[in-house]
Amino acid sequence: MTHSQKIAALVGPGILVTTITETVNSHIWAGNTAAGIHFNGTVLFVAGLALVRSHNLWVRGWPTLLTLTGWFILSLGLFRMIAPELQLKAAQTPSEWLLPSITPMIMVGLYLTYKAYWPSGKTSPNLDR
Repeated sequence: MTHSQKIAALVGPGILVTTITETVNSHIWAGNTAAGIHFNGTVLFVAGLALVRSHNLWVRGWPTLLTLTGWFILSLGLFRMIAPELQLKAAQTPSEWLLPSITPMIMVGLYLTYKAYWPSGKTSPNLDR
């Protein structure tokens, strides 16, 4: 198993479970506080930073999606830390954008999980880092 597959084996299922459970329990976000959202942002920022530090790989192929996911998580965490009130206001406003906003995360989680647990059997020396 390559380094990218090992990281994807953690990140893929993590994104799936987090996205699904946050969507199913979306009502709890409306009752949250700015401090709670700031803390959530801190956790996301640290997780994204850890992913970027351990897998900042820019190659042609799926490992770049893993790197981009790390940068996205880091950026989302930073946004929630800088402007928790905006996130809180968005959570308190009903939106028809809920399903379209979670669909890309579900797709990324499924794809990374697939690449981690059902490898093609082909390895490249550039990806075995």
